Amino acid sequence: QVQVVESGGGLVQAGGSLRLSCTASGLTFDDYAVGWFRQAPGKEREAVSCIRWHGDTTSYADSVKGRFTISRDNAKNTVYLQMSSLKPEDTGMYYCAAAVVLTRYSGVYYCPNTDDAYWGQGTQVTVSS
Repeated sequence: QVQVVESGGGLVQAGGSLRLSCTASGLTFDDYAVGWFRQAPGKEREAVSCIRWHGDTTSYADSVKGRFTISRDNAKNTVYLQMSSLKPEDTGMYYCAAAVVLTRYSGVYYCPNTDDAYWGQGTQVTVSS
């Protein structure tokens, strides 16, 4: 049984930092591309950052470039999203997804195909001004 679990969300002031973690089990992790997605109330889901299987290729939404860093540790079956210089507009539910097939999603490359992906339950990030 495949499980994807996110952690690390919380409430932070603008300018602060958080690190999200996404840990998967029940699959051969290094066969999968992994992506972080977020959804704010009343808005569509958007891709934040995605990483290919071996971590050598990453892609970011323009809105987070230079502030967020995605990385993966395949030995731990975990992908991280280091978020710095957070802004109130970064607020939302952050989801992790993993899939073998890649796609481009809301302008971010190397994202897991969301129709085929395994999804986590999400972790809330709230940035106060």
